[in-house]
Amino acid sequence: MNVGITGLCTPAAWTLGETLSKIREAGYVSYELALRDEGWFSLTSSDIQLREVAREAAAAGVDLVSLCPAFKSRPKDLITADAVVRRESLKTVEECLRIASVTGVKTVLLTLGALTPELYYDAAYANGLDSMRRLAPVAERFGVRLAIEYVWNKFLLSPMEFNAFLDAVGSSHVGFYFDPGNMAVFGYPEHWVRLCRRHVMAVHMKDFRRQGWQWTPLLSGDVCFPAVMRELRAAGFDGPLVSEVDGSIAPLNETAKAIREIMGMG
Repeated sequence: MNVGITGLCTPAAWTLGETLSKIREAGYVSYELALRDEGWFSLTSSDIQLREVAREAAAAGVDLVSLCPAFKSRPKDLITADAVVRRESLKTVEECLRIASVTGVKTVLLTLGALTPELYYDAAYANGLDSMRRLAPVAERFGVRLAIEYVWNKFLLSPMEFNAFLDAVGSSHVGFYFDPGNMAVFGYPEHWVRLCRRHVMAVHMKDFRRQGWQWTPLLSGDVCFPAVMRELRAAGFDGPLVSEVDGSIAPLNETAKAIREIMGMG
């Protein structure tokens, strides 16, 4: 394992050079690229620009481990009952897979969409399953994995259900993006690792305090990180622990230090 950080927590105003320099100085060696609407890593970047991002990261000693779709200009709803939106969302994810492949990134973070009063659970489940079965061979063709994260979207609410969904997709290129902070609100994050262990592909690092309902610095909330780490090791996970702790919650260097401490647990 090693210490990583997502581009969601590095200012979009930073240049690529500034980003790489500042995260290395803060103690990170892995980076999750945030794919934005514009900027040095965006939907409009040429393949030459994408390869330059990879080259500069390698020169800086930073491993590009994943891609997070952070843009707002294209749909990303894979469970919607709107067939047109779902079709366009599939195209969006395919483009993310292509961009990841060109950049040399092996994992794309995926969120499926959210339930609404009009979208009933069974329809959302069927739509999501169909979408992921369509995307799985595309991901395999690009040699990139799709890791689905639970994000308070009122869908796939338990680890047993999440695991069953991924089993039903039935692809080694579709798995689970685990974030203990997201699970701490409603249950125990370590349960999710154990029950979804075959599918864990990537890990975000956040902490959450139920009393007061707030994000906290790592090791200051209700996540039992020793239990989480025991389960991750038992699952055979050895990838980066990618911080999603915003700089307004804790300085980047302090979060990197906390992740190194957490890596020694379990």
